[in-house]
Amino acid sequence: MSIPNIWNHRKVADTSAKACEICYKPSTSVLVTPENKDFFYVCPGHLKDRGFCSPIIDHEAIAAKKKKEMDEEVERLKKEYEEKQRKKQEKDTKKNEDSEKSKDKEDKDSKDTKDTEKKDGSKPKGKDKVEEKTPPMPEEEPRVFALQKTFYQQRLDRKRQVEMAKRNRERLSNPNYFPSVPKDLP
Repeated sequence: MSIPNIWNHRKVADTSAKACEICYKPSTSVLVTPENKDFFYVCPGHLKDRGFCSPIIDHEAIAAKKKKEMDEEVERLKKEYEEKQRKKQEKDTKKNEDSEKSKDKEDKDSKDTKDTEKKDGSKPKGKDKVEEKTPPMPEEEPRVFALQKTFYQQRLDRKRQVEMAKRNRERLSNPNYFPSVPKDLP
């Protein structure tokens, strides 16, 4: 019975923390095989150690994620551009309306509208800046790992020892396993 060398990283509740298999400190990180045949607790620091395990990177998934992010960015930029164009058209229509008014009112109104446009124009720009300042998502840590050869072999050996101990207990509990007392006279 061999276990594949593919381990999924999972987190458990703080109350379920157990000793790390390597350093014996309490840890909430668990490495589990895909079929849940084997698991062990390990510190997150050990997961970054290349001597212990190496991440299995799914390049297709990463490429798909980057493409999705780029598409979202393009859509956001298109919306921003359309919004700026719409505001520009509104501004042009206001200027055309103002030019039709009389010269006396035009001087007073143009000063007032310019002041209000500056105030109105500065608010959306501030909002755009706030949206742009949102911090980028932190890079996700890898969730699938492959143990190094020695650690993987230790897990296999431990699994075999557990199975052998279980078989030995079953044999010892079976009365047919022991030899019977001789019934014939010598």
